[in-house]
Amino acid sequence: MFILKKNGLVAFLLIGIGLFFLLRELRLPILTDFYSWPTLLILIGAAFLIYSFSSKDFKNVFPGVVLLGLGIHFHGLTHYSFWIDHWGMYTFIVAIAFLIRAIKTKKGSIPGIILLIISIFAIFVENQPGWFGWINQIMYWIERFWPVLLIGLGVYLLLKKK
Repeated sequence: MFILKKNGLVAFLLIGIGLFFLLRELRLPILTDFYSWPTLLILIGAAFLIYSFSSKDFKNVFPGVVLLGLGIHFHGLTHYSFWIDHWGMYTFIVAIAFLIRAIKTKKGSIPGIILLIISIFAIFVENQPGWFGWINQIMYWIERFWPVLLIGLGVYLLLKKK
């Protein structure tokens, strides 16, 4: 096994993105469905995961699983008619990220379990109780205005005291 330097994550990201654009330039017919932005999410998520597992530094497992999961989800929505298009898929992806990180770090499994239960309930239960409607309403607003959440998070990170 090779020793990863400090910039190993950047190296994996550059390799993945370079491969994406090289394959896109070669226009291989078998890969035409993968010349899209969800593929970039998949590659970036995979780079995070490869770096995390090869360096045994598991703080990058969470963003890796989230990016990989979102990439797979958006690719599935585009190319497969059977793919589930429901807000519960996003909480499911985050739940899986929490759980995989918890397996590697031995902490933080409770949020993953809670989100997993909410996701499965929201996606698969037909007759949801009336009180569950407020979660659907909140998720509708988050799906519609998620860029505002990103902007707010960015502003918070800029203004946060160290």
